[in-house]
Amino acid sequence: MSDIDIIESDIIAAITNIRSLDELDALRVAELGKKGRVTGLMKQLGKMSPDERKVMGPRLNQLKTNLSSAIESRKTVLETDALERQLKSEQIDLTLPAPPEPVGALHPVMQVFEELSAIFGDMGFAVAEGPDIEDDWHNFTALNFPAGHPARETHDTFFFSPQGDNLAKVLRTHTSPVQIRTMTENKPPIRIIAPGRVYRNDWDATHTPMFHQIEGLVVEKGIHMGHLKGCLIDFVKAFFEVDTVEARFRPHFFPFTEPSAEMDVKCDRSGGTVKIGQGDDWLEVLGSGMIHPNVLRNCGIDPDEYQGFAFGLGVDRLAMLKYGMPDLRPYFEADPNWTQHYGFRPWLTPSVSGGLSE
Repeated sequence: MSDIDIIESDIIAAITNIRSLDELDALRVAELGKKGRVTGLMKQLGKMSPDERKVMGPRLNQLKTNLSSAIESRKTVLETDALERQLKSEQIDLTLPAPPEPVGALHPVMQVFEELSAIFGDMGFAVAEGPDIEDDWHNFTALNFPAGHPARETHDTFFFSPQGDNLAKVLRTHTSPVQIRTMTENKPPIRIIAPGRVYRNDWDATHTPMFHQIEGLVVEKGIHMGHLKGCLIDFVKAFFEVDTVEARFRPHFFPFTEPSAEMDVKCDRSGGTVKIGQGDDWLEVLGSGMIHPNVLRNCGIDPDEYQGFAFGLGVDRLAMLKYGMPDLRPYFEADPNWTQHYGFRPWLTPSVSGGLSE
């Protein structure tokens, strides 16, 4: 019995002197674990006489309880000390100057892409993507471009050198090939937008050889021009964040839609700015139309059963109109001062309910 008292005294003294949680856990395993001294004493109970077990059993159980209690108490003290040291080390000195504003801004084109995705996503459109380098069929033929069309010439389009007997690949002139790929790979109903880079042989204040476009496509049963008009008017009101928009649809020609129309909206150009939703001037904002039956047939869709509409928007031009940027060329000059002036805070995600722009 005196040996047990000595063991208990030694272990409790050791617990009291421990200064870290790792050391405390190591002591617990050494003394109370499967190979520990206390466990070794417990194993000896089987060799004792019944009278000895009556005395030693309760004493060993009490030893184990006392040591476990001492370990838990020391653990609580050590954890409290560790927390206090952590809190002291993490204190903020409020007398220091505030940290500088984060450097960097989201490019206006990317901001507009986010805004467009939020608007059309709220209307039920999914996002579809495709390659920048396209073949003739996806970029022209499937979209009902006839032979000899100006878009098939080098003064409009960037062509690669032909490989063997194959037609030359092109840098896509629009994101319409994404519509073709979607219609050939999926059955209606289809409702997508196709954002991305496009390429045309042009360069001035309002045209660049690489620019950004987003196209929309809807293919379902019973679709008509009224659905197209309603969709686009709702889009313009949401994007320019105005309550009312007066629009007109002028007849136009696109090889891939019939009938085709360009959409104009009423605006005010006074004061050197363009204000949508007011004034008496007209501003062209996009092209649109009902999908040509030949395009549907090229994609394996029966035009007698399904109808659809499509539209295309120049993202760079929309950014110019909404945020007052007079020239397209600085978009691509990588000037950090320009981006800082026109850029957006990247952590603010546009949403139709929460607001599109700052």
